[in-house]
Amino acid sequence: MATNPDCEIKFAAGPKRIRVVFNGETIADSTETLVLLEARHPDIHYFPRADVRMGFLRRTDHHTHCPYKGNAAYWNIEVGGETVENAAWSYEEPFDEVSEIKGYLSFYLDRVNILGV
Repeated sequence: MATNPDCEIKFAAGPKRIRVVFNGETIADSTETLVLLEARHPDIHYFPRADVRMGFLRRTDHHTHCPYKGNAAYWNIEVGGETVENAAWSYEEPFDEVSEIKGYLSFYLDRVNILGV
């Protein structure tokens, strides 16, 4: 993990039920989200994979790299003939320092409706 005193990452248990909705369908529903608190970024809810309806997600070839978390894989969400591209991501092999997010997915706030935040 890269060292940067301006990039502090902490985790907290999600305080309540959070749902992700796209095109009228619930994609994720959890009372066990993990909130990633990262300096200079909005808080991001990560959902346990067991609480995500993976049948609506299609893995894409898109990947990004974060020097503090590792490589992220992305998924499109497809519901009722509508698709939102690269709307979900996961660090499937995160760096040891942020291993808490392994097995979790997150969603872009501007691409889906996130209820309960």
